Amino acid sequence: MRIDVVTGFPALVGGPLNESILKRARERNFVEIVVHDLRDHTTDRHRTIDDTPYGGGAGMILKPEPVFACIETLRNERRYDEVIYLSADGERLTQQSANALSLKEAVILLCGHYKGIDERIRSTLVTREISIGDYVLTGGELPALVLIDAVVRLIPGVLNDGESLLTDSFQDGLLDGPSYTRPAEFRGMSVPDVLLSGDHQEIAAWRMAQRRRKTDERRKDLSDHS
Repeated sequence: MRIDVVTGFPALVGGPLNESILKRARERNFVEIVVHDLRDHTTDRHRTIDDTPYGGGAGMILKPEPVFACIETLRNERRYDEVIYLSADGERLTQQSANALSLKEAVILLCGHYKGIDERIRSTLVTREISIGDYVLTGGELPALVLIDAVVRLIPGVLNDGESLLTDSFQDGLLDGPSYTRPAEFRGMSVPDVLLSGDHQEIAAWRMAQRRRKTDERRKDLSDHS
């Protein structure tokens, strides 16, 4: 899979891509992630990527010229399944949409900033808009990282224990249950006996019951559909 990130602030993105699972996934060639600086696609000596909105109002708007130049250059090099704009008013990112995106071969993530982007970018270049929640951030760089992390971990081979993905929260409409590791007793708190029993059928039943209980307590909207 290839992911191209288009941003006016590449330094906001670079660090997390070189840590932990994302770093290993890139080193092992499960995913190629390339960050593009919008300022490299400007033509003025000030490398301007934003301007004031027509009609007045607060905030600055990303200009169409550098965005078109960058994305059209990328599209001339290869085919992309999606050009995704990270936007507060896009569709909500879910586990199901992350699952679907992990099957794509190449996507472009466009990070907005300031007040937003010129509408001509959205209507002409963008194929999909995604939000990570009902709140507003300074720009799309952090949402892009959230989406990348959610998607890349799903690529087969990225996680050493791929089976763990099957019990992730939201994969089957349930939240994940409690987990324990050594020591069996810590500060008077003990691991549930069933987990020490060696009875795999009983353990599986206990874990499912715990998942259903947590989902019913915390996310009734999910348990009503599970």
